[in-house]
Amino acid sequence: MAAAAGTAGRDPTGVRLVAVSKTFPIQAVREAYAAGQRDFGENRVQEGLQKIGETTDLTIRWHLLGHLQTNKVRKAGPAFAVVQSVDSVELIQKLDAAADEAGRTPELLIQVDLAGEATKFGVPPAEVPRLFDAAGACRAASVVGLMTLPPVPDTPEDARPFFRRLRELRDEWLAAGVPESMLRELSMGMSGDFEVAIEEGATIVRVGTAIFGSR
Repeated sequence: MAAAAGTAGRDPTGVRLVAVSKTFPIQAVREAYAAGQRDFGENRVQEGLQKIGETTDLTIRWHLLGHLQTNKVRKAGPAFAVVQSVDSVELIQKLDAAADEAGRTPELLIQVDLAGEATKFGVPPAEVPRLFDAAGACRAASVVGLMTLPPVPDTPEDARPFFRRLRELRDEWLAAGVPESMLRELSMGMSGDFEVAIEEGATIVRVGTAIFGSR
């Protein structure tokens, strides 16, 4: 990570590592925590809630990376510090209401669909401004940035155009007047392509197998 940041002339401290612990046992989380890791991500709500319950003695910042159905928001939403997969106005509104009721202040990232893959969730770029408008009315939750999942690349360079496009969209929305506070994070890049993502401006990378090993 530091080398990739250096290549791009960036401060390595400006990139947050989220260790993706899905399918790995709680002991693996504890070992990574003992090594200094503090941000962990889970794709499935139920597995995430179980691990949150088993690590109440640790100061972990839990990220929900996978799709969140609106009917699970009240239980799951307030449990995570960050929800990176927000893809509708309704989801923002329900997350905010659940957070307000629970006395929590989660951060939300809008998942932007740049590839149009039917198997993945996300919001087409043209619809994202509607979510910014909804975020402006939030009382407890706050939108802080964008996330994307490019098609699985054959090489890291295959993912670069998607990472670059997300950064360009961020810059366009900033220029259009979207508050900087809503666009300070770019979550992009995983084990196979996080270096390229950092070179293109990622502030969050989501790394699993490169930390925990093969699933």
